[in-house]
Amino acid sequence: MDQVSDLRAGRALDLGSGEGRNAIWLAKRGWRVTAVDFSDIALEKARRLASTMGLDVEWIEADLRTYAPAQRAFDLVAIVYIHLPPTVRRDVIRHAAEAVAAGGTLLVIGHDRSNLERGFGGPQDPALLFTPEDITADLAGIDGIHVVRAERVFRAVTAADGEHTAVDALIRAERRAGDQTS
Repeated sequence: MDQVSDLRAGRALDLGSGEGRNAIWLAKRGWRVTAVDFSDIALEKARRLASTMGLDVEWIEADLRTYAPAQRAFDLVAIVYIHLPPTVRRDVIRHAAEAVAAGGTLLVIGHDRSNLERGFGGPQDPALLFTPEDITADLAGIDGIHVVRAERVFRAVTAADGEHTAVDALIRAERRAGDQTS
């Protein structure tokens, strides 16, 4: 989550939070976090961990395919390593972008499609992977949202058999300050 370390803490939405690693990281830095995942088991682990740290996070059990967050409500919306079929991904990305408040940020990170040939780990089904261009296209036409960074990045991965490199797609978009329209 170092991609958002330059942002001032506010309201954050972590979509597909799993066991809460990113949500907890944000909460430790002063963000008011809402974390959404479909797994009650993962959310229970996240709740316990946050509780032992004295952190207050709103945990919501919901399927991202049908979950629609409040519009223009979050200073940061993060989708980190969530890999969905393209039609589902487009809907989730659109809902996420609509949740970004004026002056807020949308961050999408996942295994790039080129990771299959050039990288390590991640899903092996190319239909679930995406490129920066795919996400940029998903965001096209959403009022007030503009992409400020869309690129492939390389990440070091330590595995039992040694060091590897993963290829990720990183997209950072922002809603222009002053855009209050829906």
